[in-house]
Amino acid sequence: VQLQASGGGLVQAGGSLRLSCTTSGRAFRTYTMAWFRQAPGKVRELVARITDTGGNTYYANSVKGRFTISRDNAKNTVYLQMNSLKPEDTAVYSCAAAPFNRAYNYWGQGTLVTVSS
Repeated sequence: VQLQASGGGLVQAGGSLRLSCTTSGRAFRTYTMAWFRQAPGKVRELVARITDTGGNTYYANSVKGRFTISRDNAKNTVYLQMNSLKPEDTAVYSCAAAPFNRAYNYWGQGTLVTVSS
C-alpha cells in the first residue's frame, strides 16, 4: 500500500492550503485515515482523523475550527483543508492509514507546510 501526499507549500499567516493523500489498492474504504504533523524539534502529533465511512472525525484542539478532514472513497483520497493558518502550523504533514481502525500501518512521505508571519 502506498500513500502519496501533496499540497504543501509556503503561505502567509491567515491563508489556506488543502492537502491531499491518495492511496493505492482497493482497500481504502476499510481504512481509518489520519493526518499527523511534526515540527522541527517537536514530537509528531495527530492533527485529524476520519473513520472509514467518514461518519466520525477527530481534531486536535490546536486545529479545531480551522482544519477540516474529508475523504472521497471513490478516489481513494483523503483531504485536509487548512484555513486561518498560523506560523505554529508549520510542520511536515504526513497521512497515515489504519486498516479496520487498528494500528497506522501505512504512511505517506510527508509534505512540508510553511506558514510565514
